[in-house]
Amino acid sequence: MDDSEDGQRRIELASDKDFAFLIANVRAAAAEHLHAAFPPQSNGGEDELRDEIEAIVDDYIDRTFTLAAPNLSINGLPVNPADFIKPARKAGGGGGRKSSIPPVLLPEDGSVAYEPFDADKRQRVADLVSEEERLLEQVAAMKRAVPADVAARMAAQLDAAAARDEAQLQRGLDAARERRQSLHDNDDDEDAGKNGSALLLAPLQRQEGVEEGFRGAVAALGRLKRDMPSVVAKMERARVAGEYVRDAQ
Repeated sequence: MDDSEDGQRRIELASDKDFAFLIANVRAAAAEHLHAAFPPQSNGGEDELRDEIEAIVDDYIDRTFTLAAPNLSINGLPVNPADFIKPARKAGGGGGRKSSIPPVLLPEDGSVAYEPFDADKRQRVADLVSEEERLLEQVAAMKRAVPADVAARMAAQLDAAAARDEAQLQRGLDAARERRQSLHDNDDDEDAGKNGSALLLAPLQRQEGVEEGFRGAVAALGRLKRDMPSVVAKMERARVAGEYVRDAQ
């Protein structure tokens, strides 16, 4: 059946496994009802009536999906029912394939044994269900509360760090003001000029080494500036002498 004949779109399936899954589900449902209406015989003998009905149901399922196949498509391609449904057997059990309805497996002696009811196990199951529900509620509550708690703790830590920095800065400013005040109260102008450049904060790490390195660099630049003219003059005299020797040759 082409989509253009009746204007109806085909039912689209993503994979051939989807179609096989539908067939298997229908067969399983049919088997459940068939086994309930015609329980297998405990002696393992043949039940002709059950076999007849099983063959009819099996054939009905095959014909149903065979007729439905033209209205289906797998990834846009038509469905070939022969790829999923084997030839049905005739009613009466002669020839053809066996029924595709799954059988019911019974113990070797044909009897079905049930475990006695255990009230403790039943209570244990109920307790586990309650525990699962309680844990799910806790997880849901944590999903709502934990992000806010983490954000609050991080904000508190940042506020505490900022407060420590502010306190350290304030202590440095207070110490600087005290030093300045002591300098103003000191009558020795030379000491005041020497200490007037006191830093607001404590000395930096490796400050003495940095100052010594800076003084060495300044001294080296001074020597370079002093010696540079004589070096340039020597180079100029050497260049003139070289040109004279070259011209003389």
